[in-house]
Amino acid sequence: MTTTATPPPRTAPVTATPPEHRRRGRRGGPAYVFLSPWILGVVLLTLAPMAVSLYLSFTDYNLFDPPKWVGLRNYSDMFTADPRYWRSVGTTLLYVVVAVPLKLALALGVALLLSNTRKAKGFYRSAFYAPSLLGASMAVALVWRALYNDGGTVDELLSSIGIHTGGWVSDPHLAVFVVALLSAWQFGAPMVIFLAGLQQIPADLYEAAALDGAGRWRRFVSVTLPMLSPVVFFNLVLETIQSFQVFTPAFAISGGNGGPADSTEFYTLYLYERGFTASHMGYASAMAWVLLLAIGAVTLVLFRTSRSWVFYANEGA
Repeated sequence: MTTTATPPPRTAPVTATPPEHRRRGRRGGPAYVFLSPWILGVVLLTLAPMAVSLYLSFTDYNLFDPPKWVGLRNYSDMFTADPRYWRSVGTTLLYVVVAVPLKLALALGVALLLSNTRKAKGFYRSAFYAPSLLGASMAVALVWRALYNDGGTVDELLSSIGIHTGGWVSDPHLAVFVVALLSAWQFGAPMVIFLAGLQQIPADLYEAAALDGAGRWRRFVSVTLPMLSPVVFFNLVLETIQSFQVFTPAFAISGGNGGPADSTEFYTLYLYERGFTASHMGYASAMAWVLLLAIGAVTLVLFRTSRSWVFYANEGA
């Protein structure tokens, strides 16, 4: 009797498992390919110009000759030897203090009205949002200037009731408010955000407040504002940042010179004058970086103070 050896069972060849970082790299390769246009855009159109601007802020550069290193002279001249700079800072702060609360108040008021509207809600939303699409254009700013100019529509209406202003645009005390009113007229974007926030407030909160005897004002103060505070904070931050950078309305209404008597000499308008009219690009770059730091500081203050008045529904959950 003969026996035959049984061949050993065949097993699959053992393959080495690639390291985790190699597998991640293979999966992330296509993502980097699709992200490459955005990455190139950020590097070439944002980070590189910012680096060049930071370098130029320490130089004397007139757009024609090579930049000359001057250290901190642009910054010291800005803070100690340029009264127009401080007037532009004051004008911009006044504009922010007036325009931002007025714009947010109008946006919230209209959003409250639209939230209770049952018919043609889409039409009203589009109609109130339209100025936000048009208001930043030079053409609308010029029309706004004509409305508030001497002999314009607003001047004629006020004169008909015995109020003679001679035109807001030519009055150094009123010109900045023309720009603020133009900004407030563009309340469509924050209005839409407020309207979305209002729709997220539970109806049972209003029912409970009504059962406790709260009127409309009390329900607004005790229910609507606390529940809407994150949206208010979001709009406040965005509008504050945008207001510090106002340029087109100021340029159009003032004729590009910040008049009358520098009353509309906003920060960005003065930066434009120093950089492109006076050809002091180094000084303008220093102004731009100071503005960036100032906006960052204001935003940080808003975030720090928001802890005391912004309420989130899931807090403590």
